[in-house]
Amino acid sequence: KSTLSVWFKNAGKKPDRKRQLEHLKRVRPIALATIHRNKEHRVALATGIAEKELGRLPLKNKSVQKAFLAMLYWAEGAKSDRTGLRFVNTDPVLAKLYISLLRSAYSLDESRIRIRIHLHYYHRHRAAIAFWSKILDIPSSQFGKIYVKKRSVVKKFRKNFQGICFINYFDSRIRRELMSLGQQIARKYPN
Repeated sequence: KSTLSVWFKNAGKKPDRKRQLEHLKRVRPIALATIHRNKEHRVALATGIAEKELGRLPLKNKSVQKAFLAMLYWAEGAKSDRTGLRFVNTDPVLAKLYISLLRSAYSLDESRIRIRIHLHYYHRHRAAIAFWSKILDIPSSQFGKIYVKKRSVVKKFRKNFQGICFINYFDSRIRRELMSLGQQIARKYPN
């Protein structure tokens, strides 16, 4: 509006607001489509680069898997000696990656895996258990009691998909190994 005012100040008449709004109504969808196209192009370019890079990595190598797992656990896992191995996240893709790497890198006793979910009042409990059970390939019988987070029904907040998932495996030896590996990578990498 201020630019148009400058343009028209010497013309002796003010800009027609109705025509200006009609013009914006026509050009905004075009601009938005261009923004989306450009973003899709940037995402496709980044995906291509990532796929090439991934093709160079020896993903079947246990040491590489343990290194990925160590960094993932160091970022999102519990650090306390008393908890054993505990990974907490809301992202189902990240949780699936974690449990897949853990299963691949270590020989686990699957019956020792326990899942705990923290939900909000609006989540459907059975649906959340079914969701995480399918994603993690863990039977619902290994899920503990659901914790319902105390949140205001009135206050607005971001509704996350299926709550917060806690993946527990009671083996402090693996936790210590992963934490040590992550710290060793951090120490040696910059050198």
